[in-house]
Amino acid sequence: MDLQTAEKRARDLQNILNQYNYEYHVLDKPSVPDAEYDQLMRELIELENTFPELRTPESPTLRVGGDILDMFNKVEHRVPMLSLGNAFNEQDLRDFDRRVRQAAGRDVSYVCELKIDGLAVSLKYTDGLLVQGATRGDGTIGEDITSNLRTIRSLPIRLKEPASIEVRGEAFMPRRSFEALNRARAERGEEPFANPRNAAAGSLRQLDPKIAASRNLDLFLYGIGDVGETGIESHSEGLDYLEKLGFKTNKERRKVSDIEGVIEFVSGWVERRPDLPYDIDGIVIKVDSLSLQRQLGTTAKSPRWAIAYKFPAEEVVTTLLDIELSVGRTGVITPTAILEPVQVAGTTVQRASLHNEDLIREKDIKIGDQVVVKKAGDIIPEVVNVLADFRTGNEKEFHMPTHCPECGSDLVRIEGEVALRCINPKCPAQIREGLIHFVSRDAMNIEGLGEKVVSQLFAEQLIQDVADIYKLTKDQLLGLERMGEKSVTNLMRAIENSKGNSLEKLLFGLGIRLVGSKAAKTLAQEFGTMDRLMEATDAELTAINEIGGKMADSIVTFFDQPEVKELIGELKAAGVNMEYKGPRPSAAAESDSFFAGKTIVLTGKLEQLTRNEAQEKIEALGGNVAGSVSKKTDLVVAGEDAGSKLAKAQKFGIEVWNEERLLEELNK
Repeated sequence: MDLQTAEKRARDLQNILNQYNYEYHVLDKPSVPDAEYDQLMRELIELENTFPELRTPESPTLRVGGDILDMFNKVEHRVPMLSLGNAFNEQDLRDFDRRVRQAAGRDVSYVCELKIDGLAVSLKYTDGLLVQGATRGDGTIGEDITSNLRTIRSLPIRLKEPASIEVRGEAFMPRRSFEALNRARAERGEEPFANPRNAAAGSLRQLDPKIAASRNLDLFLYGIGDVGETGIESHSEGLDYLEKLGFKTNKERRKVSDIEGVIEFVSGWVERRPDLPYDIDGIVIKVDSLSLQRQLGTTAKSPRWAIAYKFPAEEVVTTLLDIELSVGRTGVITPTAILEPVQVAGTTVQRASLHNEDLIREKDIKIGDQVVVKKAGDIIPEVVNVLADFRTGNEKEFHMPTHCPECGSDLVRIEGEVALRCINPKCPAQIREGLIHFVSRDAMNIEGLGEKVVSQLFAEQLIQDVADIYKLTKDQLLGLERMGEKSVTNLMRAIENSKGNSLEKLLFGLGIRLVGSKAAKTLAQEFGTMDRLMEATDAELTAINEIGGKMADSIVTFFDQPEVKELIGELKAAGVNMEYKGPRPSAAAESDSFFAGKTIVLTGKLEQLTRNEAQEKIEALGGNVAGSVSKKTDLVVAGEDAGSKLAKAQKFGIEVWNEERLLEELNK
């Protein structure tokens, strides 16, 4: 066959196969037997292998997976992919409706859609051709996973119209695919995935697209990033337009005229969700009118015109097999329930938090008990109660130990605390947990140095304190199990980059008792350098609004230790930054702003700002935002459902503002 004939045949095969693919995976109405589809696909593969120049970007052969990638490139979303605020009950939905109608000044229509439990993705098309697919990431920056998304057969590579458009959807793994995948993994002796969502996310972040292709993922489109010049005026019209372009949308949606229709739709799906061939974890409710959506606007994290109703937490019964003890970085001994594996809210649960000995006594928990376990969303599973009527007499009382399970030192209970502590500073568990904390995201944020790697390095005695992290060599790391050339190179780069972190990251990472991330930032801003902070007295520390007497004592005691001074010296020698690099309030803000030098507490639910937004704006104007009310507090801003902090402010005679008064002052 000559090139011209092959080119025509390849084009015909691509068109035929893409149409058959659309009929099967989008319309769910296949027009030909699988055998015929497979025969035509084999013919196209042979043609493209013979004439590689015929393999175009829209070829269905690319759905079986292309070349292995080196890494995922970063992608900036032109329109941010915001997360949704949550509703957990009918009253939350009515409160959302009230806020929307107050802003709109009229009744509002909504669109209700199933909240697919998968991975949010953004797809970019130019002249009808898929050019890029990306993960949501942090909402602004995602990762380019185009090669993996191409393997999803319900995703059109070329649209039915030459539209240039950016659309959003949810990639997911159907239950049938999930069950087949876990069966195959079990046969290979591999650990099964906990739930379809994790399996889908893991599949789309494989560097080898052939792995993603083998997982049989699916995709529902739920929105358009920017309707632009399309003339679309409502969300429901947008979904219809996506279908017209050849996208697969979820048919289980409904446009309703008021909140009563929303509540009826939600109630129906609470019971019907197990009947679906895929997992959902709630219902998404959106204002239908796009002009009203624009009027309502967004906060930094979520739109004010949409909300996600989360299904009630599932509760299941299982057996409590044992109680395991762990030692945290501050020496606290934490009991954890070891359970007979059970499915709760879409995940396999084998462990649940018991918090402390007092809770075990309060709930009368014994080893061998039948217990009710609850898990809501991403919250850690908890033991709700014991089914005492099912006891056989073989259950065993649990008693907290008198000595540390790791180092054997005596355990103590500090006055006023419920926790037992190991106070041995050389306890291996505390050292290991301290190292894990030091490299964590909110501290030094050393990517690639997670809990498993830290534990491995500690076990191999390559790191005994945080300064040792900066003494690691490439040769040492290459000698470890599962540490290849590329991962070691990336880890060494991440360690080097962490040296440039601003001072507050280091302070938080050091794990000073009572000093959280907010206090660490306050200390870094106030003192500027590590040397100045190390010399600070109790009086200088307590003069700072957010620093109380106990925290000041803890800081002074920490830096008085010779071992700490030696550690700081080693970190300095390694090139770790010891200065604050963050923004400081401008001189104008410090002198002119109402907030300059004042301590403000935020409490209750704000409607127009998130807590973080309000805090950032206040701090930019020279104010300090504290977490609790004291006699040093200058102002309390109270939103809806403000509780004990508002009562305390009123008791102390502290000035109280509502959100409108706050916004008025911020806008001056």
